[in-house]
Amino acid sequence: MGTLKLHGSMVALVTPFKDGKVDETSLKRLVEFHIGRDTSALVPCGTTGESATLSHEEHERVVEVVVQAARGRIPVIAGTGSNNTQEAIRLTKHAKRVGADGVLLISPYYNKPTQTGLYLHFKAVAEAVNIPMILYNIASRTAVNIEPETIARLAKDFPSIVAVKEASGNLEQMSRILQLTNRRIRLLSGDDALTLPVLSIGGTGVISVIANIVPQDVARLVSAFEQGRIAEAITWHYKLLPLVRSMFIETNPIPVKTAMGLLGMIDPTLRLPLCAMEGANLEKLKAALAAYGLLKAQGSPARQGRLPGRARLKAKTKPPASSLQPRARI
Repeated sequence: MGTLKLHGSMVALVTPFKDGKVDETSLKRLVEFHIGRDTSALVPCGTTGESATLSHEEHERVVEVVVQAARGRIPVIAGTGSNNTQEAIRLTKHAKRVGADGVLLISPYYNKPTQTGLYLHFKAVAEAVNIPMILYNIASRTAVNIEPETIARLAKDFPSIVAVKEASGNLEQMSRILQLTNRRIRLLSGDDALTLPVLSIGGTGVISVIANIVPQDVARLVSAFEQGRIAEAITWHYKLLPLVRSMFIETNPIPVKTAMGLLGMIDPTLRLPLCAMEGANLEKLKAALAAYGLLKAQGSPARQGRLPGRARLKAKTKPPASSLQPRARI
């Protein structure tokens, strides 16, 4: 198992849809958008990638497309978690087989397992597949918190568990994770608004939603902190904060996909039960994008229709047909 460096701005990649299907052409263009724009890793099929509405076959295909498009130029960390342990194992095996560099494993949702059940779930995956694994702790979506003691036990017993994406919002809990593991595993922010605070307690980066549209700016925040330019990192934190807040005025990834549609990056189609933004919130989102300099006041992309990083992305290619039915999974 190779060494996976986990630092900087890792993007929680959206999954573009068109005509009810995965838009593979736009997905490949998104990969190219991040290549050379300081994104440290691509993370497809997470919550932001609407994995809960992807069929098994679509999920696997998205991972394959991202790996193939990346061509080894940037690490790919595939979301392979499930509340069904055998499904998580199967998805993780597939990710390794097609060349993913690591996997992101969300805690089992809906089942509400005990801490022992969580340990046994991740143990089963770690014993079945030898690939770098990042635990994903987000009780707001799963209804169960992975306690620091459980993470420390897993890190001690399974060297393949190399990091945790923490979206609890609890800096004390995150500090305990690093303390109990002797900082053997990496701490990654799962919340854009807390990237700088997480770095300050020993975190190494973020798996970011906002990096879908401003990857270089998120990367600059992290690199400024790492290089000791704390005042600059703080400046980036406060510059990004209003834009970050706008990405969560409705359920993620509704705002970020809507923003990407406004910026001409993708068709902003969402899958039910996610739906288009409420009118008032849409205006707030447009205002935030305009204030950041991404949109003109009338709603067209700034810089003569160019996106952040001086790249124009279009999504006008018919994706492959699929009659597959989605199933419930985060």
